[in-house]
Amino acid sequence: MTSNQPPLWRRATAELLGTSLLVMIVVGSGIAAQQLSPNDTGLQLLQNSTATVLGLTVLILVLGPVSGAHFNPAVSAADWILGRRNGTGLSLPELGTYVVAQTVGAVGGSLVANAMFEVGTSISTKERATTGHLLGEVVGTAGLILLIFALAATSRGVLAAPAVGAYIGAAYWFTSSSSFANPAVTVGRIFTDTFAGIAPASVPGFVAAQLVGAAAGLGLLLILFPSAARTADDVVLAHSSEPART
Repeated sequence: MTSNQPPLWRRATAELLGTSLLVMIVVGSGIAAQQLSPNDTGLQLLQNSTATVLGLTVLILVLGPVSGAHFNPAVSAADWILGRRNGTGLSLPELGTYVVAQTVGAVGGSLVANAMFEVGTSISTKERATTGHLLGEVVGTAGLILLIFALAATSRGVLAAPAVGAYIGAAYWFTSSSSFANPAVTVGRIFTDTFAGIAPASVPGFVAAQLVGAAAGLGLLLILFPSAARTADDVVLAHSSEPART
C-alpha cells in the first residue's frame, strides 16, 4: 500500500458500503423484475442486468477514489498476489479486512433488499451448481480479473467504471451462470429466496470456480502484461487521500 492512500478503516467502510449497495441492486432489481414481468424470464434477466450495469458503474465512480472499488474478494486477492513482487497492492491484513467488509456488506445488502420489497428473508432454494454453471463462473471471473488489471497496467483505469459495468452486463448473458464472479456477492445471495438467490449447497462450488477463474485471469494477465504487478495499487480505480486539484 502506498502512504498516500486513505486509512484502512475508511477504505473498509467504502468496501462494505459498495458491496452492500451492489447486492441491493442485484437482488432488488431481481425482485422488481419478478413482480413486473412474472411470465417472462428473459425480460427479467434484461431488467436485472441493466440495473446492475448502471448501478455498478456509479458505485465504482463514487467509491473508487476511497478504496479502489474492489467490492469482490477475488479482485482483492488478485491485488494482494500481484503486489507481492513489488511491495504494492494490499497487505495481508488489509486483504483480510477487505474480504470481511465485502462479505458483511453483501449479506446486509440482501437483507435490506428483501426488506424494501417486503418479501421476507429466507434462505434461497435455487440450486445452480451444474457443470455448465461452474464453467461459466470460471470464464466470467477470469475475464473480469483480466479486464480490471489490464486497464490498470495500461494506465486506462479511468475507463474502469464503464468497462467493468459493461463486462458484467454482458456476462449476465454470455455465461450460463449469469456470472456472479464474486465470492462475497455469492454468499450474500444465499439470503434471498428470489430471482437472484443461490442455494447454500451451490455456494462452495461457485466460490471454488471463481477462485480458479481468478487464477486463470491472473495467468493470462502476466502473459499479456508482464509489468502489471507494478500497478496493483491502482485497482480497480486509483485511490488516494490527496485532495483533487482543479
